[in-house]
Amino acid sequence: MKRCACLKAMVLMGCCLWIALGVVIPQGAEAKTVTLTYSNFFPPTHIQSQLAEQWCQEVEKRTEGRVRIKYFAGGTLTPANQTYGGVLDGISDIGMSAFAYTRGRFPVMAIVDMPLGYPTGVAATAVANAVQAKFQPEELANTQVMYLHAHGPGIIHTRGKPVRTLEDLKGVTIRSTGFSAEMVKALGATPVAQPMPEAYQSLQKGVVDGSAHPIEANQGWKLGEVVHHATMAYSVGYTTAFFVVINKDKWNSLEARDRETIEAINAQWAVKHGEAWDSSDTEGLRAFFQQGNSAFGLDSREAARWEAAVAPMIDAYGQKLEDDGHNGKAILKAIRETLKNHR
Repeated sequence: MKRCACLKAMVLMGCCLWIALGVVIPQGAEAKTVTLTYSNFFPPTHIQSQLAEQWCQEVEKRTEGRVRIKYFAGGTLTPANQTYGGVLDGISDIGMSAFAYTRGRFPVMAIVDMPLGYPTGVAATAVANAVQAKFQPEELANTQVMYLHAHGPGIIHTRGKPVRTLEDLKGVTIRSTGFSAEMVKALGATPVAQPMPEAYQSLQKGVVDGSAHPIEANQGWKLGEVVHHATMAYSVGYTTAFFVVINKDKWNSLEARDRETIEAINAQWAVKHGEAWDSSDTEGLRAFFQQGNSAFGLDSREAARWEAAVAPMIDAYGQKLEDDGHNGKAILKAIRETLKNHR
């Protein structure tokens, strides 16, 4: 009895000491909180950054605070071309960036960026997620994919002379990245590889004559201030696919119920990002015109010339994937079928 009384007294004294020191006694699994970091290169004012931050808030809300996320926008934690590696190395737990910013690392997903005539961001986002879900590229196996998204049709913008024909592109330098750079070359211009955060300064200083980018970037990245003409060549509209991935160990450390909740949020946010690309294209075009800039369409004959000019690069890359064992022809077919459903 004395021994039991002594044990009770010791436990009571221990609890009093914990309380005095301000130590919180966890109440089972409910008290477990995981804090993750999220790196994104988009500036905080950009709609894609705002959506990412809203995703963080939604995760915390729906997991009842068990998963919290510290969000870093504008490349403050890792720059765009180091975001994926940063997730692998634990610099950040979650990251958003473009596949094209680490050229050669994502050979399968890169094909999504081809100038296949994307009509909208919703269509491009559907394509990116369909390719990842159906073909499960090995290049993404070392992280857990949250979701993908992709912008609406990328087109050529210029500072000086407008571009109305393929001949107008000769001798013109165009800031571009990934396959948009190859598209620029196939069309007869000279590509200059640069990520989007470097575009404004390069255009402003005249380092390049123009840029290949989606219409939204005229407002979202303020490029409408430094380019003056847009060539609305939708027949070769390309996209840039973006990933949102999480470190696999961190993902597996989350409770099963929280992983299930986050997956449900991911499905919703992929759609939100696609829709946001389209709404911001509309706003970008409005801002572009308000700044006194001009846009030009292509007639059917000229549009066909542009499409024919880029066809060899598309076929060649599909064949390269095929040769490397990545089923390139099937991937291209799946992309075209998905696009057909979104025309």
